[in-house]
Amino acid sequence: MGSSFGGTLLAIFVGLIFGLIVMLLANPVDAFYGFTEMIFGGFTRFPDVLYFATPILMTGLSVGFAFKMGLFNIGASGQYTMGLFFALFVGFMMPMSAEIHWIVAVLAGFVGGMLMGAIPGILKAFLNVNEVISSIMLNYIGMFLIDMWIQGNSTMYNPVMTRTRYLPKSVQLDTLGFAGSNLNTGLLIAVGVAILLFVVMEYTTFGYELKATGYNKNASQYAGINYRRNTVLTMIISGGLAGLGGALFILAPSAIAGSSMTYEPINVIAANGFNGIAVALLGNSHPIGIVFSSIFVSHLQRGGTLANLVGYKVEIIDVVISVIIYFSAFALLLSQYIVKRIASKKEDANKDIKPISEKEAK
Repeated sequence: MGSSFGGTLLAIFVGLIFGLIVMLLANPVDAFYGFTEMIFGGFTRFPDVLYFATPILMTGLSVGFAFKMGLFNIGASGQYTMGLFFALFVGFMMPMSAEIHWIVAVLAGFVGGMLMGAIPGILKAFLNVNEVISSIMLNYIGMFLIDMWIQGNSTMYNPVMTRTRYLPKSVQLDTLGFAGSNLNTGLLIAVGVAILLFVVMEYTTFGYELKATGYNKNASQYAGINYRRNTVLTMIISGGLAGLGGALFILAPSAIAGSSMTYEPINVIAANGFNGIAVALLGNSHPIGIVFSSIFVSHLQRGGTLANLVGYKVEIIDVVISVIIYFSAFALLLSQYIVKRIASKKEDANKDIKPISEKEAK
């Protein structure tokens, strides 16, 4: 655990240095000012950092949870968008009292993601279809379906604004009281889910079975663990987590009175799903690590918007994050190699030690 954490810190340092080099090449005059804004700018708008961290925290938990089972859920974007749509549908089409409206919408988002996650899970478990291929194709299927459904629903879609209408106040999440920020109780829900996942994975039989299957599928089957069932359940839960992220994003209250968050159907896959992959890798697929890595990534993204004021494109942040992820993976592989080498040397040393005979002992 310590070596993984040290490797992550080293990867972050190398990634930031690489980002500074790119800034120097692009605009040497303002490079250090832009770099400073990227690193520290998020502290000046920390409520927004936490707000934007909430959806990528959920998609990160989604991807990380599947990783523990040895599955690569690259369909978090489609699951996230489906959860967003289910929450929108409840918000617009199912009026109810304010006490339960937002709860039903949040649960609906979870169910929407579960349905999308179940498809690649079933295909993997029963037909051995690679989950990477099936889930990434479902990103497109889900996105096009949802855009079509929204544009075809006059209650949900405003053709003048070319986006969804404002959600009723009853279905919006409660604000946490930070002026000028959309930060809301969705953050508390997301952190609570991360803690719950940690408890499940570390202290329950179900979590042990999932991790055992991820480590060695054949050995776990030999031990009596139901691989097919666990594969389907893992993808269902993973999809539900991503869908919950979509619900928490769209149900957030707007900082502008009388409005709400909206969705624009422009046939573009949600970036938060792919940000979740980066967050899961950076957090080493550990639920608590993903909490901090999501805040870190959101912090860099908010700082990047301030660096934009001095002429830098916000895409520079994507470059920095990509380099950090690359070196995180490299550092993890390197640490695993070092551990194996140390273990191998210990085995060789033990082989060189000859047992003492009874005669020699006397």
